[in-house]
Amino acid sequence: MTSSTGGHLHEGPPDTKLDKNVLLVAGVVVLGAIMSILDVTVVGVAQNTFQQEFSTDAAGAAWTATGYTLALAAVIPLASWAASRFGTKKVYLFSLVLFTLGSALCALATSIGMLVAFRVIQGLGGGLLMPIGMMMLTKAAGPERVGSVMAVLGIPMLLGPISGPILGGVLIENLSWHWIFLINVPVGVVAFVYAAIVLRDDAEPSPASIDWIGLLLLSPGLALFLYGISTSAEHRTFMAKGVLIPAIIGLLLIIGFVAHALRAKKPLLDLRLFKNKTLSIAVTTMVLFMVAFFGAALLFPQYFIGVRGESTLTAGLLLAPQGLGAMLTMPIAGRLTDKMGPGKFVLGGIVLILIGMSTFTMLGANTSYWLICGSLFVQGLGMGMTMMPIMSAALATLSNTQVPDGSTLMNVIQQSATSVGTAVISVVLASSLAAKPEAGLAIFANTSDKPLPPGVPDPLPESFFDTAADVFSNTFLISVVLIACTLIPAFFLPRKKIASPLVEEDLERGPIVMH
Repeated sequence: MTSSTGGHLHEGPPDTKLDKNVLLVAGVVVLGAIMSILDVTVVGVAQNTFQQEFSTDAAGAAWTATGYTLALAAVIPLASWAASRFGTKKVYLFSLVLFTLGSALCALATSIGMLVAFRVIQGLGGGLLMPIGMMMLTKAAGPERVGSVMAVLGIPMLLGPISGPILGGVLIENLSWHWIFLINVPVGVVAFVYAAIVLRDDAEPSPASIDWIGLLLLSPGLALFLYGISTSAEHRTFMAKGVLIPAIIGLLLIIGFVAHALRAKKPLLDLRLFKNKTLSIAVTTMVLFMVAFFGAALLFPQYFIGVRGESTLTAGLLLAPQGLGAMLTMPIAGRLTDKMGPGKFVLGGIVLILIGMSTFTMLGANTSYWLICGSLFVQGLGMGMTMMPIMSAALATLSNTQVPDGSTLMNVIQQSATSVGTAVISVVLASSLAAKPEAGLAIFANTSDKPLPPGVPDPLPESFFDTAADVFSNTFLISVVLIACTLIPAFFLPRKKIASPLVEEDLERGPIVMH
């Protein structure tokens, strides 16, 4: 790649091909990511089941998802420090054990309180899998191949939301809810053994002390902020005290952390990385994209189930074209991003997403599934060209010593943006349905076994389902506008190969090799 002769650096042609060692590490990371990401969507499918099994209401069952998310938010900021202090291999193996143990305990839960507590244990393990995995992959591949490895890591990030509802539907309908957790146990054991063999200990873990002030500000700040945001759907507004109080307290703690981090010599998370222009542009693009896209992702299964009356399994299968489209473009975009820069691919991808998602702003109660699946396929093509190149644009500009902080930063922002997007779309949808009772009745008829309220015609008039479809199409319009806004920062992403960052500290330490 590079060599030093007579005090000068000579750069040879870039090698973007992933070798055996990098692919082995990628296999470890993908296994961990699949478990962590699948678990979010699989549990989403099981909410009604939890209500029946544990005699709880929707708010109680929702804590099985909220508890996991809050644990993720609390532990992700520790990733950079933990990797430096103990080494990425040890932290990753510990995370796998914690996640697998949490999964087994969840399957044994006999009350909703126990299940929520065990989901928190799962989240504490799952929260470290992605940032530590990104660190290992980025360091193993080097900056000149970061696009290719991000494409590999993007597979579980795409397949999770699509295959989760399918897997959850199959397991719950044919076995029991316990199996949505038990299935993680053998996968976790395999992942642990594989990781223990393949990964190599970091050369010199640092004895650095933890930034306690930063930890006490950022972790509870993120947890409180995301808790407030996540409860907005239940209240159908962002103005409720239950939303505003924790969200504002969390936001103040986060602001306090920012002020602290910019002054501290060794902060929990180095925000000075934002001085890197490419990273700042990439992060801005990613935030807008995550808010818009993952907010919209919440609507697809709800439309199929609530308006069209499909089963959870069928809804998951109808989303498959999106995953197929992404799988076609993601490896190509990842490889070419390393050679040509991310700008062109991200802009082209966003345009394709806009084209695909625009169809959903005109949904009816009987819109052709051929049109819907075709639009999802086009949208998937765009997503494969967008999400991972954005992350590559940020990580490719970092030196080896900056990768832990950069990876942690990206995961914190990604988790926050996804939660905000889901909350915004949920509130808009819930408020719109509340304003149109006939739409709510249509969804109730398709999703509940209970009889319709007295005085309501049975079967419901077709116009009720048309109104419900209109509510969804109007909500999709908000996502389309947000996706269009993503074009602005994306325009400033590099449109040529990003130069590999070679700093003296990296040259002295040499590359980090894993096998």
